[in-house]
Amino acid sequence: QVQLVESGGDLVQAGGSLRLSCAASGSIGTIKTMGWYRQAPGKQRELIATITTGGNTNYADSVKGRFTISRDNAKNTVYLQMNNLKPEDTAVYYCNAYAWFKADYWGQGTQVTVSS
Repeated sequence: QVQLVESGGDLVQAGGSLRLSCAASGSIGTIKTMGWYRQAPGKQRELIATITTGGNTNYADSVKGRFTISRDNAKNTVYLQMNNLKPEDTAVYYCNAYAWFKADYWGQGTQVTVSS
């Protein structure tokens, strides 16, 4: 089992920045890929960024050039640096860990609200 705890969500003005954190615990060694998803009201949850154990990253087109995913293996933490935030980035952001045997783990989510 893997436990994920997100933090860092807040209310910010358009053009501002936030950094989300996701602390992982439990069976850390089974994790293959970690990622960030978001879900806006009335919309489906969407994948926005992933990072593998080797450090390879991938981003949704909507956040490329503005968001950066990174990981600190010593702290078992994944970060999402979000710059130049837009009102359409408003959503609940979820951390995800994809592990051995196709196991999917989720955090509880953290609210990001961007005001115009």
